[in-house]
Amino acid sequence: MKLEFQNYSTISKYAFENRYNDFQNTKYQIPNTNYPFDKMEEECGIFGLYSDNEVDTFSLSQFGLFALQHRGQEACGISVSSQGKIITVKDEGLVLDVFKTIPNPEALLGNAVIGHTRYTTAGDKKTYNFQPFFAKNEYDQIILSIAHNGNLTNAQELKAELEAEGVVFKATSDSEVILRLIQKNLDLGLRGAIKATMEKIEGAYSVVGMTRNKFFAFRDFHGIRPLVLGAIDEKTFVCASETCALDAVGAQYVRDILPGEIVYTSEHHEGLQSFLVKENCERRICAFEYIYFARPDTTLEGINVHEIREKSGEKIWEQAPVKADVVIGVPDSGVPAAIGYSKASGIPFRPVLIKNRYIARSFIVPSQELRERVVNLKLNPIVAEIKGKSVVIIDDSIVRGTTSKRLVKILRDSGAKEIHFRSVSPPIIAPCFLGIDTPKKDDLIAANMSVEELKDYLGVDSLEFLSIDNLKVILGSSDHCFGCFTEKYPVSKPKETHLFD
Repeated sequence: MKLEFQNYSTISKYAFENRYNDFQNTKYQIPNTNYPFDKMEEECGIFGLYSDNEVDTFSLSQFGLFALQHRGQEACGISVSSQGKIITVKDEGLVLDVFKTIPNPEALLGNAVIGHTRYTTAGDKKTYNFQPFFAKNEYDQIILSIAHNGNLTNAQELKAELEAEGVVFKATSDSEVILRLIQKNLDLGLRGAIKATMEKIEGAYSVVGMTRNKFFAFRDFHGIRPLVLGAIDEKTFVCASETCALDAVGAQYVRDILPGEIVYTSEHHEGLQSFLVKENCERRICAFEYIYFARPDTTLEGINVHEIREKSGEKIWEQAPVKADVVIGVPDSGVPAAIGYSKASGIPFRPVLIKNRYIARSFIVPSQELRERVVNLKLNPIVAEIKGKSVVIIDDSIVRGTTSKRLVKILRDSGAKEIHFRSVSPPIIAPCFLGIDTPKKDDLIAANMSVEELKDYLGVDSLEFLSIDNLKVILGSSDHCFGCFTEKYPVSKPKETHLFD
């Protein structure tokens, strides 16, 4: 049966104009740059599903996006192809909060869906930057919808070129550049339009999308951001940022989408088609996906994330052994590494740091002293396991150093005799322009202090970072992006460190 996608309509649901911004510039608000939990911030998560038959796209997209919630908590949205219409719902908030406010879930049953969990890495936090993005034709019918994870490094110049041709932009996100380029080239056919777009854009991008009668997904020429393919049955395919989203919807992992590959459906229902825009692309998936971003139950490029984190703890023990009474890990991503360190060293691991999982992203507090106390709300120790003991604390990384310094103080105040800090990533010395929200170089503490200076700043008895060479050993190759550790990227840096004004 040939599917007909005509008479498009759109339902868009937005919240108030980003309530966070109401407080952003007041003296009482903790801006992201001073947020005490100074991790590398999440990117975005994307999910797409296509079936020859109508399926419960509402529930399946909810499950898939919920599994990708860790990749973005600011907003989420879906576009569903249903009975000749494309329905788009997007709002600020967590996946379950957004989905439970949808008034008519039955309207979101169809044969295809794409979805997005958002963390801002390009553009501002306004509602017009929530994804999926969609484009309309002259009859006010939606002809294209996409969801994107990554950052383009030449977005500014491409936007200027398109605007000079009369293209009107509705948002400030670099993702809209991808949308408008595909839209501009649709007369080449879907595959031709995507190919022409990929040959113009630079940077990191994994994309899922749909037109009136087709579903598609594609990945940049280095595969910097992850994208995996799965199948629920022979007629139902799933694409997602991580395999944990496949598990959430009952899909079997098939393979990773290749760098430079387009997968798409045809009108003739012959399953997914594949096309390589460029042969023999150099794989450069982000190494930080394994260190911190991806869920531990995810497998990327054939490598299980949990195993990598545990091996990193084993390897840093080999690299920098120390005598101690207890090993603790900073929840959550530091815990597998701490277990690995314990296995290799024989020093017992204890889950000493208790994480409050209900803490908000930001607090409105009137003083720096109280802002620092927020760390105690996030992580609090079991004092009896620390007092009078030599402690090895394992964390995935040190970014600005403010959280690490505060954690050390908490352990000191709890009576720790010695504190040995181990980071299972190399020193972060450079910002990322490829889909991760990192501070400027001036705010990256390892870029501005020697290891000895940083040891003194943190107030620890010893400090060690996993070496680049050992990270490559753990990952099994050098075929990764190590830009934040080496300041050498697989693509050219953008001329501007911000993508859009």
